[in-house]
Order: sequence, then structure tokens, then C-alpha cells
Amino acid sequence: MPLGYFRNYSIMKYPLYYLALSFLGAILLTSCTGKLDAGNIDLEAWKKDRNGCLGLRLQDAEEMQRIKNTFLAKYNQEIIKTFGRPDRVELVDKSQSFFIYFLEPSENCGVKPEKEPLKVLFRLNAISKVSEVTITSLNP
Repeated sequence: MPLGYFRNYSIMKYPLYYLALSFLGAILLTSCTGKLDAGNIDLEAWKKDRNGCLGLRLQDAEEMQRIKNTFLAKYNQEIIKTFGRPDRVELVDKSQSFFIYFLEPSENCGVKPEKEPLKVLFRLNAISKVSEVTITSLNP
């Protein structure tokens, strides 16, 4: 085919088509995410221990501290596929939110804790990527 053949199919002729195609491609790339490498964390026990009620997640606190930076720049769906649905999601403002996983029993376990429970906070930016991972007993 001669090079002049492609001049007739300019992006400018069909801008919405190419925009929609690009958007669809981006969705497909982000929806095809899988589980992340969680080191030696027992993910089955992690997922069973909703709100930290069973105390199983606390056993993995050191491992989480060691590998927490490997989760930076990962998408929220990858975090959910790896660790299960967060115990709590907090929207701070329009540009950031937190996924919270309790390591110690929370108030949702039926018993009022004496102090704030230890938790893992995944801070997510406006494009749903992890920008910070913190293990703390403080609230976001």
C-alpha cells in the first residue's frame, strides 16, 4: 500500500471513535489485573478475619511492614483481589480515599475496644492507585 493511502484515515476525521477506543483499551488494561505478591502473608486467613475479629491478621503484621512498599502505585482492584474487600473505605475528599484493613479487633466485632485497633491503611489517589501504605492505630 502506498503511504498516501493512510492520509485519508486521519484521527481528526473520527476523534470520538479514537477517544472511545482509547478509553475502552484503558478499561481493559486495568480490569485484567490479578493478585499481587503478598510475600508470606496467609491470604486465606486474612480474608477470613473480617475486621480483625479472629486475630489472624495480627500474625502477618511484621510481613506487611516488610513488604508494604511493594503495593505502591498498584490499582485498587489489585488490592481487593489480593486482600479481599476492605473492612472500611473512607473518602477523604474527591481526590483520595483509604482502604482500611483491621489487624486487631475493631468495634464491628461486637466488643468495644479499649484503644483504637491497629490497622493497615492504603491511601488511594484520584486515579485509584496506592500512594501510601501505613500500619497504625491512628485514623486517617
